[in-house]
Amino acid sequence: METIVPNAGAFLHVRVFIGIITGLCVARLLNGLANMVQTPRREHLYSVHIGWALFLLLAVMHFWWFEIGLARIERWTFGLYFLVVAYASCFFFTCAILFPDKVGENASYRDYFHTRQKWFYGLLATLFCIDMLDTAMKGAEHFRSFGAFYPLRQTVLAALSIAAMWIRAPRFHIAFMMVALAAEVFWILDQFAVLD
Repeated sequence: METIVPNAGAFLHVRVFIGIITGLCVARLLNGLANMVQTPRREHLYSVHIGWALFLLLAVMHFWWFEIGLARIERWTFGLYFLVVAYASCFFFTCAILFPDKVGENASYRDYFHTRQKWFYGLLATLFCIDMLDTAMKGAEHFRSFGAFYPLRQTVLAALSIAAMWIRAPRFHIAFMMVALAAEVFWILDQFAVLD
């Protein structure tokens, strides 16, 4: 069992700030999903869009849950702080791309999603990569504790995200969303069901 190293003041300070950002993410996602329920006609709901919204909701909740591991960091620097804030901010930007203030001139969520798919999938790839940096900064032993599957999983999901920036085939987007959602659920149940 890993020992949590106390630097409670710095840890609390960082955790509060990323809590604000993740709170904004959850609010954006829940408001977007609620808006779909409130105005279902507006306009032709899109399963890929809804699936990625559910993925992000789960991923943001998971992010907040596993960041308790930041308590292992003995000495905080501005660089580490910046990385964690950038990670949380990347979640916010990804959520904002998925649910903008206005869908604009696009007739449907499907049209909107595909006009922004490069941005969305580019940010998603960034999230998968930053996650590995975040895990590494908690220590080599912590990183190794997830086994070889973890970096393989993150690399494959990042590569699929990059490919998805240019692929227009609807079946690919549905399949990728379902694989990512299943991988996230599996990862949470396998590694993070209980915080130590």
